Amino acid sequence: MADSLPPRLLLKPTGFLALGFGSGLVPLAPGTAGTLAAVPLYLLLQHLHPGLYLGLVCLLFLAGIPICTHIARLLEVHDHPGIVWDEIVGYLVAMVFAPAGWVWVVTGFVLFRVFDIAKPWPIRWCDRHVSGGLGIMLDDLLAGVFAAIVLQLLYLFW
Repeated sequence: MADSLPPRLLLKPTGFLALGFGSGLVPLAPGTAGTLAAVPLYLLLQHLHPGLYLGLVCLLFLAGIPICTHIARLLEVHDHPGIVWDEIVGYLVAMVFAPAGWVWVVTGFVLFRVFDIAKPWPIRWCDRHVSGGLGIMLDDLLAGVFAAIVLQLLYLFW
C-alpha cells in the first residue's frame, strides 16, 4: 500500500484532508500539487484579519498532526509523498503577512517549495528526527516560516 494510494482514501475525512483534497494522488510531484491546492485556500483566507488568519493556520497545523498520523499509519509509511496536508499548511504559513498581489502569491509558492525541497538546517533535522504526525507537519511549518521571512525581506528591500 506504500507505493500507490488508493483513491478510496478520499472517502475518509482524514484521507481527503491528508491527501490535499485529492492533489496528493498526482503521481509526479505530489508536494507541488498539494502546494498548488493551497493557493485557492489562501486566496479565500487572505482578507481575514491577520490575527484570525494566524489563528486559523495554527488550528490547521494542530489538526494536521492527528490527520497525518492516522493516514501515515494506514499507509504504513512515515511521510508518504501523497500526504500533502503539511504542504498546504506550510504554504499558508509562508503567506502570513504576505503583501497583496499575484507576484507575492507566486513568490511565496516558489520560496516555500524551495525550502521544503532543499530542507536547510533545522528543517532537515526535524524531518529526520521528529516522528509521527508532528514530524510530518513540523518540517513544512519551518519551511513556511523560512519562506515567510524571505518574502518579507524581498518586500522590504525590493
